[in-house]
Amino acid sequence: MKRLHIALLQLAPEGSLEKNLQKGLEGCERARKMGADIALFPEMWSNGYAISGKAAAALAAEAIPADGKFICTFANLAARLDMAVGVTLLERFSGGPRNTLVLLDRRGKTALTYAKVHTCDFGDERVLTPGDAFAVAEIDTAAGPVQVGAMICYDREFPESARILMLKGAEIVLVPNACPMEINRLSQLRGRAYENMMGIATCNYPQGVPDCNGHSSAFDGVAYLPGCSGSRDTCILEAGGEEGIFMAAFDLDRLRTYRSEEVHGNAFRRPERYGLLVSREVKPPFIRPERRG
Repeated sequence: MKRLHIALLQLAPEGSLEKNLQKGLEGCERARKMGADIALFPEMWSNGYAISGKAAAALAAEAIPADGKFICTFANLAARLDMAVGVTLLERFSGGPRNTLVLLDRRGKTALTYAKVHTCDFGDERVLTPGDAFAVAEIDTAAGPVQVGAMICYDREFPESARILMLKGAEIVLVPNACPMEINRLSQLRGRAYENMMGIATCNYPQGVPDCNGHSSAFDGVAYLPGCSGSRDTCILEAGGEEGIFMAAFDLDRLRTYRSEEVHGNAFRRPERYGLLVSREVKPPFIRPERRG
């Protein structure tokens, strides 16, 4: 049985880049001692998602490069611990700061860099630069090679995000988060995992961090088991609100067998009927002045 262990670092930020770096390094050390193959941070760990009310210039000043000291320090740790790390940051970028995840493999190499496509343009993220593509990469783990994709927080609310990741081959999707994870958002993740037959691991900030409440979660996407009547809950982990490190174990053999036999995912889609999905037209009641062209 191949089990992939993902540590969800449901940690509170410490108010500065250096303090967040140190706490993050300590969290990764703890995660590895717990048996993690991948450690995942909440959204924008470099500054603790502290963007509320800040102007574009202030955020640009806080942004850091995706190949700078912060990421390189985690890369060195990943190699030393023999553990992949999903680090999040406010990324310095030529078009303006981005909300970014860098996935480092267990050799410390960058496996993928993903910038949030669906920025929250109705709020403080309207000054950030949206990403332009969804990313999937194969990483080597103790459980063997795994196809890993990424989406960030608000991406979850668009079925197309997870669907594209599935079509690109993702088996497991990492989701850094910074918002209240209540029943409806948890239901979205459950739905994304179910309809695409893939595992989804989400890491949120704990309660006490503004607008966050913990409840990091993992869904394995396997709704039916051989020999069992009816369906099962695909949720394999839901943390409480407290700060901590929470471990999700994904049974890769079971997931892969299920994906090769069940009816969801890409088995019976009719993409030739979906042309409207790529139309840019927005009609009432969904017109919003903040929407970018």
